[in-house]
Amino acid sequence: MYILGISCFYHDSAAVLLADGDLIAAAQEERFSRSKNDYRFPQQAIDFCLRQAAISAEELDYVVFYEKPLPKFERILMSTLSTFPRSWKVFREAMIAWFDEKLWVKGILMDKIGVPAEKVLFVEHHLSHAASAFFASPFEEAAVLTIDGVGEWTTTTLGHASGSWRDGDRNRIDLTSEMRFPHSLGLLYSAFTAWLGFEVNEGEYKVMGMAPYGRPLYRDKLEKVVTLHGDGSFHLNMDYFSFHYSPERTFNDRFVQLWGQPRVHNAEFFCETTGHDITGLEEVARRNQYYADVAASVQLLTEEVMLQMVNQLHTQTGLDRLVMAGGVGLNSVANGRIMRESPFQQVYIQPAAGDAGGALGAALYAYHVLLGQPRRFVMEHAYYGESYSEAACADFLKSKDLEYELIEDEEKLVDVISDALIDSKVIGLFQGRFEWGPRALGNRSILADPRRAEMKNIVNVKIKFREPFRPFAPVIPEERAAEYFDLGRADGQYPQRFMLMVSPVLPDKQEEIPAVSHMGTGRLQTVRREWNSRYYDIVNVFGQKTGVPVLMNTSFNLRGEPIVTTPANAFNTFSKSDIDILVLERFVVRK
Repeated sequence: MYILGISCFYHDSAAVLLADGDLIAAAQEERFSRSKNDYRFPQQAIDFCLRQAAISAEELDYVVFYEKPLPKFERILMSTLSTFPRSWKVFREAMIAWFDEKLWVKGILMDKIGVPAEKVLFVEHHLSHAASAFFASPFEEAAVLTIDGVGEWTTTTLGHASGSWRDGDRNRIDLTSEMRFPHSLGLLYSAFTAWLGFEVNEGEYKVMGMAPYGRPLYRDKLEKVVTLHGDGSFHLNMDYFSFHYSPERTFNDRFVQLWGQPRVHNAEFFCETTGHDITGLEEVARRNQYYADVAASVQLLTEEVMLQMVNQLHTQTGLDRLVMAGGVGLNSVANGRIMRESPFQQVYIQPAAGDAGGALGAALYAYHVLLGQPRRFVMEHAYYGESYSEAACADFLKSKDLEYELIEDEEKLVDVISDALIDSKVIGLFQGRFEWGPRALGNRSILADPRRAEMKNIVNVKIKFREPFRPFAPVIPEERAAEYFDLGRADGQYPQRFMLMVSPVLPDKQEEIPAVSHMGTGRLQTVRREWNSRYYDIVNVFGQKTGVPVLMNTSFNLRGEPIVTTPANAFNTFSKSDIDILVLERFVVRK
């Protein structure tokens, strides 16, 4: 049985394909279209999924969409009418968008994919999130938390799920409590993302990266815009926000009166704690310190709310396992605290936790719950994108008349790469199937030596062309992680595989890996050889040669671009940046 899952028309459109419950392929449309956060119909991602399985659209049994358009349209219509005439621009744009395509999703799926009406199914947004986490996890029973900006009406759900590898009748997800629009932790965080000068639905992780440079001094101000309750629920004071009636701003003038003028978009960021020379720039540094302090305050609030929700969920369910999804589930600092501090003993977070992952959840929910089929899949890794053969890489290199070295011996290739890293070279590593989710996990990665503090600035400024304060991820063999990071109960758990949690770097190790120690913390990735043998061997051999089994890892892309997909994308990034060596499968290209 083949089931195609689809998410699109809002942001991060994606397609996934299940074959008898096993995940065969998964990809966001942006990887093919090269348009960051592409929201359009994921035609190229669908074509890839079908190509990967070697089937035609006629062989699909079901196509499942990740939310229900009519309830979402109802929410937008009621929200805009309740705030009219302030919402006239939102109303106008919404009507154009909805009557153009969003209201006719079923017909679009039938027309563009070529399936009859009886093969098209719909799953509620937060059920899709919940299914994407639970049915990808190894757990037979778990508490469930989904938390994002907004689905149809829902912004947060708590519940529990059960499912068996033997009897499909046990497969069920019960979302027992919820919060509804406009009260949303994701939209609160996004409002501050915009005020701090970053792009909504893209720059939230920059706020998380800015927060460690600040101090959480502004809880009193936050209490004016959000009222917290002991169980993790809350209410936003809508007098400070405009996302419910404005297409252009998430916050309003009253918000600005409370917090001050927004930070200029894309302005250089440095403050009193970033280590910059601020001679003659003291006033700018002081102002930026205020922005960092606000970021720290909002981040801490987010962590505390999520911990309260998780504690409440544990009390309600009595379970010791937790699954999480939704865009806020990508807040890796909060995730680390949940894994170390909450009562739950094991946590699973789906690597494409945002809207893209809804495509996976919709397909899994249809297969396991609507169709009652037993489970057979656990997401042990995230390598479900397209691969490009060595022949395809060779053809590209020859078409560009490029000089390269083909290293057929795997041990020699690993030696060459590890020696280059020790020699301060920056490597673009392109191999295998690209990753599912927003993180580069060794198949489309830029690698560098974490022992050299200057590598952080080199890679940020000369290669990624992005803000110098942005952190990098340390990658380490799973069996060595506890030697460098304070993991507690998190040691060996799934979120580390997907770079979904931040942990403190042990104090005596921070000076060993300064390029990936972000104010004493790291968003680590652990790797086993069985998941990715070449990647593991590079890290392991580097460790054998240097005594430090850690590498700096960041996504293989330029600022504002999706992670590279094809050999041509990889070479384009290589040629436009200061990456020293490009590794395309077993081909090595040097500058």
